[in-house]
Amino acid sequence: MKVVREKEFVNQYHYNARNLEWEKDNGTPKTNFEVTFQLVKKDEKQKETTVVAVLQFMVVRDDFVINGVISQMNHIKGRIVNEPSEFSQPEVEGLAAPLLDMVQRLTYEVTEIAFDQPGVQLEFKN
Repeated sequence: MKVVREKEFVNQYHYNARNLEWEKDNGTPKTNFEVTFQLVKKDEKQKETTVVAVLQFMVVRDDFVINGVISQMNHIKGRIVNEPSEFSQPEVEGLAAPLLDMVQRLTYEVTEIAFDQPGVQLEFKN
């Protein structure tokens, strides 16, 4: 699958220090990642499909919680996609990879500033 990517777009990114007292009454947040795809355009003549990959995430660590939404427009060359369910798992992972990289970069920089020490390096596993 040949993909031409546009620049990632940070729709939202939130950093919050953990408030364990608040969590006692309101529940502990859970780490979660969800990637969805929005079909934007199908060009039968050019045999190209344009989709937006959207990553919604929450990462819960001992000292902080981050959450947000990051998206990216992708032009898939040589293929018409009618439904996002047509993507294989490796294709989904490939389309989501730049979004996860952006979460890692943002988190490293923000935690470096917040803690005044080397930033937190997130690691994602399949």
